[in-house]
Amino acid sequence: MNKLISVIIPYYKKKQYIKATLNSVFNQSHKNLEIIIIYDDKDKKDLKYLQSITIKEKRIKFVVNLKNIGVGKSRNKGMKICKGEYIAFIDADDIWHKKKIESQVNFMIKKKILISHTDYKIVKNGLLNSQIRKARNFDSVNDLLNSCDIGLSTAIISKKILKKVKFPSLKTKEDFVFWLNHLKIGNKIFSFNRCLTYWYKTKGSLSSDLLQKIFDGYKVYRNYMNYSVIKSLIYLFILSKNYLLKNF
Repeated sequence: MNKLISVIIPYYKKKQYIKATLNSVFNQSHKNLEIIIIYDDKDKKDLKYLQSITIKEKRIKFVVNLKNIGVGKSRNKGMKICKGEYIAFIDADDIWHKKKIESQVNFMIKKKILISHTDYKIVKNGLLNSQIRKARNFDSVNDLLNSCDIGLSTAIISKKILKKVKFPSLKTKEDFVFWLNHLKIGNKIFSFNRCLTYWYKTKGSLSSDLLQKIFDGYKVYRNYMNYSVIKSLIYLFILSKNYLLKNF
């Protein structure tokens, strides 16, 4: 398998982590990669640093946003220009196992799968959590509504269906809407039950902002699923409860 795989990495103020993230991408056993970094910070200081640590890496492509537009819209920019047959997402503070792309794409080809995600481990405050978040299959919207149990940095998607769904303009939960919209149009999401990603829960990150998650969680149901206020609040309560059970 020597297919071109596109890797999309939005970047915003992750200087402490990005070198390790990039090294985990550069060192993949599958070498035919197109690595697209979308620089999403109006402050360009970190851009010089990124360019300095990637100067010898010819597979890198930079997209520099004029202003901060958020991770969802930044990923959309990457998806618009990518040329790979499959697209892998990784956040700028996560780490991949060296055989992540090779083994996952081979699994997708063998099973004729268009979207897959994997198990992952959580790293919180620099400490590795022994708990593994297990991936599972999602056949319909109802399977995912109560909890977004897909680690975006574990996901790979076929370019065949890439243009059908875009990330929404949300600060958090943008990936939740992305997957729900795929399920709405019949794109099933399959699990590859191998732990191939380390997900870093960093202090002050959007993914750790509980209040922002609550606001955006409500928008998922009210604005994007078009549920009534009451129904949206009920699902938000269930979503929040499941989030707390997973994280505390």
